Amino acid sequence: MSRTVFPYATNDISALARSIGRELQSTPEKPGHVQILNMLARGAGFRNFQHLRAQHEAEARLERAPAAPEPVDFVRVERIARYFDAAGRFIRWPSKAGHRDLCLWVMWSRWPAGAVLAEREVNHLLNAHHLFGDHALLRREMVDTGLLSRTPDCREYRRLEKKPPADAVALIRHLATRLQS
Repeated sequence: MSRTVFPYATNDISALARSIGRELQSTPEKPGHVQILNMLARGAGFRNFQHLRAQHEAEARLERAPAAPEPVDFVRVERIARYFDAAGRFIRWPSKAGHRDLCLWVMWSRWPAGAVLAEREVNHLLNAHHLFGDHALLRREMVDTGLLSRTPDCREYRRLEKKPPADAVALIRHLATRLQS
């Protein structure tokens, strides 16, 4: 098992010694490893060793630099935007899987978050946002790619909340601005 090192510091070593002395006197038998860790942690002002560990881990997470944003391939986004008309409706089913995935993210973004829809409502929603007349294909692909969930009897559908990839976010924004103009 790997060992994590936690720095230990106290502002007043005398107060630490008194605190540990009091705890040792109140313990009828020789303290174990965990009890000694808790005594040291309480002497430094923490509730117990778990509190000390949590503080150090949280501090380390906050000090880490934030992850660099995922790069966006704007040429790809521009190319995939051609699958949508001026009103933002899905025109044709892409032959490339990577293009289909981004197009499905656009359809996912138009789905009401948290809503549970019946199959008839799903079909109506999908038909309102595509022109190639195959709502069953869209519905099935969205379930298969993990963008939607459905009950085993296919009566209820709901959007699965996920963070879209950067290219999908760029495409969704581009199509939204196209609708506003």
